[in-house]
Amino acid sequence: MTADKTSGDKTSDKLRSVSALHVARQAGVSRSAVSRAFTPGASVAAETREKIMRAAEELGYQVNDLARGLLANQSRLVGLVVTKPEVGFRAHLAAALTKALIHRGNVPVLINTGQTEQELISAQKTLLGHRAEATIILSGSPPSSFFELARRNGQPLVVIGRSEPEADHIQTDGAAAAKLAAAHFVACGMTRLGLAGSLSGTPTITEREDAFRAEARRLGADVAVERGNDTDYAGGLQAGRLLIDRADRPQAIFCVNDLIAFGVMDHARKAGLAIPQDLSVIGFDDVPEADWLAYRLTTFRQDPQMMAAKAVDLLDLRQRQPDLPPIRERFNVPLVVRGSFVPHSAE
Repeated sequence: MTADKTSGDKTSDKLRSVSALHVARQAGVSRSAVSRAFTPGASVAAETREKIMRAAEELGYQVNDLARGLLANQSRLVGLVVTKPEVGFRAHLAAALTKALIHRGNVPVLINTGQTEQELISAQKTLLGHRAEATIILSGSPPSSFFELARRNGQPLVVIGRSEPEADHIQTDGAAAAKLAAAHFVACGMTRLGLAGSLSGTPTITEREDAFRAEARRLGADVAVERGNDTDYAGGLQAGRLLIDRADRPQAIFCVNDLIAFGVMDHARKAGLAIPQDLSVIGFDDVPEADWLAYRLTTFRQDPQMMAAKAVDLLDLRQRQPDLPPIRERFNVPLVVRGSFVPHSAE
């Protein structure tokens, strides 16, 4: 029994985190000296600091930033709230935000929301309970009660891709892009147009759909509208089949995102159509797959690195000037011309 107990103690020691007290004993200094050595701007003799840093390196010591933040009532956690973070452009934006926040000194926490309001509110309560510094919302689906809970607790919010009172916003001008897509199609003599949309009904998707339809009809073109169940590849196959199998098949299709465009293009080729000779396609997002030889998709580019950098800038500005009115940043999205459609202006 004694041998087993000793073995257990050794295992426990191995699993126990190295603390500032261990560093102090190794360096032969006080616990407070270790604390000052790892606090920017604190006073500590150069020789003492060198001993402490050498001991910390030997022991593998790391400052417990979470504990330090909780004592200061600020954990440095930043919540990234997103529905289906693994899908399409959201995956690239979440990755860019994570990298930018780590560079800022934050600890990003990805909250993969569920589909019910209660799941969303539980996610936000988790962030508030851990004293998150701020929340960045990438999804268009959280209900208004989600935002209200954060506001009541004084937590800064950055919202990407939707409009919400009393929050800072980052948006791309999807309406302008959709109008430009319609104008390019009509300028090339295409008057039977298609819109491949989504039943998801998020604000960004609705904005693109409405703008394309209005502009196309203003220019005298007919628009056939079909929507997949979601803004993904399967949704693109659904919408593509409904559009392409029509007797009055469109000459060109605007897709509300690239994943839908991929589905549309694959169904078109399955139906024996050549792209762009028989059918022109424009997408939205410019995910890396858009440049694959299988697609060579002409699409509007959202820049995830630029959007992530702007989100961090907004957090910095909000911390410096908390009483500023809500800030709205809106970016234009350039058209990246590839093989699925070439406008006259690019020829």
